[in-house]
Amino acid sequence: MDKGTFGRLLREARQRSLLTLESLAEASGVSVRAISDMERGRSLPRQATLAELMDALELGEAERRRLVQATSSARHTRRQVPQQLPPDLALFRGRAETLSAVGVLGERVAAGGGHVVVSAIGGMAGVGKTTLAVHWAHQVADHFPDGQLYVNLRGFEDSAPLDPGEALGGFLSALGVPSSDIPPGTEERVAVFRERTGSLRLIVVLDNARDAEQVRPLLPGSAGCLTITTSRNQLSGLAAREGATLVGLDVWSQEEAVAGLAARVGEERCATEPEAAARLVELCGCLPLAIAVVGAQLSATPQLSLRGAVRELESSRLDALSADDLKGDVRAVFSWSYRALTTGTARFFRLLSLHPGPAASAEAAASLAGVPMAEARRHLRELTAASLVSRDADGRYVLHDLVRAYAAELCVQEEDDRHGAETRLLDYLRRNAATAARVLDPRPKPEPVGPPPPGVVRVVIEDRAEALDWYRQEEATVMAALTSLDDPRLLRRRTDLTADWVGYFSFTGRWAEEVSTKRAALEAALALDDPAAISVNCASLARALAETGQADEADEQVHLMLGQLDRLAPAQRAATERSIGWVRGRQGRHAEALLHARRALAIYRTLPERNEVARELNAVGWYLALLGEYREAIAMCEEALPILQGNGNLRNEAATWDSIGYALHRLGDLDAAVVNYRRSLELYGEVLDGYNQAEVLDHLASAQLELGDAAAARAGWTRAAELLAETGSPRAAAMRAKAQAVGARSGADR
Repeated sequence: MDKGTFGRLLREARQRSLLTLESLAEASGVSVRAISDMERGRSLPRQATLAELMDALELGEAERRRLVQATSSARHTRRQVPQQLPPDLALFRGRAETLSAVGVLGERVAAGGGHVVVSAIGGMAGVGKTTLAVHWAHQVADHFPDGQLYVNLRGFEDSAPLDPGEALGGFLSALGVPSSDIPPGTEERVAVFRERTGSLRLIVVLDNARDAEQVRPLLPGSAGCLTITTSRNQLSGLAAREGATLVGLDVWSQEEAVAGLAARVGEERCATEPEAAARLVELCGCLPLAIAVVGAQLSATPQLSLRGAVRELESSRLDALSADDLKGDVRAVFSWSYRALTTGTARFFRLLSLHPGPAASAEAAASLAGVPMAEARRHLRELTAASLVSRDADGRYVLHDLVRAYAAELCVQEEDDRHGAETRLLDYLRRNAATAARVLDPRPKPEPVGPPPPGVVRVVIEDRAEALDWYRQEEATVMAALTSLDDPRLLRRRTDLTADWVGYFSFTGRWAEEVSTKRAALEAALALDDPAAISVNCASLARALAETGQADEADEQVHLMLGQLDRLAPAQRAATERSIGWVRGRQGRHAEALLHARRALAIYRTLPERNEVARELNAVGWYLALLGEYREAIAMCEEALPILQGNGNLRNEAATWDSIGYALHRLGDLDAAVVNYRRSLELYGEVLDGYNQAEVLDHLASAQLELGDAAAARAGWTRAAELLAETGSPRAAAMRAKAQAVGARSGADR
């Protein structure tokens, strides 16, 4: 699809909704010109803009999916320029003096570079730091053609601040860095990020930073990049060491506050009741967040006079002034707006505060509340109109931390079913991950045990692109859920949560992220003292460590698995012995690997599942070959082949042909080895297993080089490097080095 296809679909959707360009613009907040350009195929919307348009059109799930697919397909043909800024606020008012000052700074950066920090005085929340930073960034975006990066560092939320390494991973992906080139460690990621940005002209917005130490690794390497950081702290350390310019923000002046209110409710309304307008902003403490909420409520009730609003807000404020943890003025504003919500939306708002991540998808929000998607979208539109939620660049929903704290208090007061909501969220994440995992890897997998609780949203996922999009959308939520949902009754679900994320991490090469999530899942398994869960999570963690070149650090997981063996049922014990063997094999401890593989095989021979016997016969054969016992290795693999062929297990049959080829190769029968390697490659190709194709290509290239076919060997190693790069394996570099060495040798021979 291209931009023209998307434009046609958008125009048809608008016409079916009986909306003109002007009425769609008014309903969505997107300009008539922007919508017209989209419909004519001249531009594509940002994800947040697309979400606003789809909400305004009130599209069903199937129509939304078609539009999302059309934009995704069209973007694949474009150069990757990150556009991560949240939408600009159309009603931005005030800050003229500040904008004038930072405008000079922006021009300086555009001309010669520097880093700028926007910081709040006295740690004031809700003063409009993010709004100012985003507005300024949009104003100067044309001067920075290589795009905009944005991240919420979550410096002052209840959950832990975002790790700089995790933020860098997101930045590097947005800049088009292949997953294989994103290293696991923060220091290494800093180096790649600064190298990558060294010649770019970017805007980088680091929102809600805790301190200077969190910010420093995220500063780009080019003097032509503008970095805007917001924080409740002044971050004076950045001024001292990095030469940052500090721009302090206080609450609005009364004149700015009244102008901000008038932008939301209308100039005439404020001019008619100037004293009431002044009193309203005074009751809001001239805090921009509070005025936005009051303005949204007044816009929704045009029949209410400003004097009437003053009376209601003064009444709400009496209870609010007793609070210690939230500014009383803000609590009163939230209370007034909250009481205007419909009953269903009020409940939805309270439960939304339980979402553990920085932003909630509509599907996750619906699952928390246990309502259908159409109803969830109605509630979200009502909350957005009331300025109680906003949207990020990806169209997900964001609660300001003050709003979240207020909603969480209400959740406790109303005795909402927190456990039920969190259970539904975890089930949403687990069950849709299982669906996505089957799309990425169609091998049979166990379904999550038991039926899902009522109200858990099931997402339609039909191809790899949709699977990967869903995983990316919810990755931050999974990590936050693992670390912050501390109800002991959820331990089982937390332990199981990452089971179906292994394929995603492998497919995208996000090994460092897998290490983090598996450590959290393992902690939950240890708290449960569940030997099977401990073993499974240890095996996955050890595998991820091995894939990041840290196989020697997996001994702790091996010892934990060894300690569970006597507590496991036979099938689980065999699987754990197999996993231990795999780790020892990757560590080069082949005799130990063979020992554990033989133990696994002995157990599997007592069980009815013949496919597992065949799989382990190949494992034993492989370790025998690595130890030089080639004839015995071939015999083991030949015993496995008929079983695998009878069951149609192509992937393990492919592995077995590779093992036989390797043994024949070492016995000197190169021609026969090549035949077996090619058979293995063909089968791995049928099951779309690029990772193991790369392993076989490595073996095949070695045989071809010994046969004197240097060109074929070089091509094989080059292709192996490409396949490993796609999965993020650090061994891609070794394959590239082999290909280059053959090329250098061939050149010398000439």
